[in-house]
Amino acid sequence: MEKITILEPTSFYHIYNKGNNNENLFIEEENYLYFLKLYSKYINPIADTFAYCLMKNHFHFLIEIKEGKELPGKILSKRILNLSQPFSNLFNAYTKSINKRYKRNGSLFKERYKRIKIEDENYLKELETYIHLNPVKHGFTRDFEHYPFSSYNSILSDRITHLKRDEVVEWFGDKDNFIYCHQEKLKRLDSDLDLTGL
Repeated sequence: MEKITILEPTSFYHIYNKGNNNENLFIEEENYLYFLKLYSKYINPIADTFAYCLMKNHFHFLIEIKEGKELPGKILSKRILNLSQPFSNLFNAYTKSINKRYKRNGSLFKERYKRIKIEDENYLKELETYIHLNPVKHGFTRDFEHYPFSSYNSILSDRITHLKRDEVVEWFGDKDNFIYCHQEKLKRLDSDLDLTGL
């Protein structure tokens, strides 16, 4: 049986999941936007987000669970911190919406979402670029810079965001190096993948 990683305060995690039986999670643009709205409702109270990318059949997030004193009272009041419950609430709420909207039944997501604890600070930069380049890796687009359902452009913009933009830019030194590191990783992807059809 696969060991479940327990979410702990002040720890970084790579969170990802995909559709049950490889089913698409997002059918049209409004689905992506609704998922992000639910994410904001359920996950923002317990975690800071540093990167995300939603693709039609899976998603990735880089988060840090907040300090104990910042967590909502209803979570703190329990003897055991069940920090996975907000993710269950997110997936259940989204599934109910999709089932109703598209007249389907049953689970939409794989039963257990993946959560990998990140303990190497240097790996955070790697994971940031990996998440933003995921649509290229999986053949959804060649133009990751204009992919609408990732945090890449929010990091570079000055618009109000819940993302921990300043911290991300600090990891890379500045925005120019943030862009440079993504372009370098794209070159490595180019050499590993046949992207001529995109």
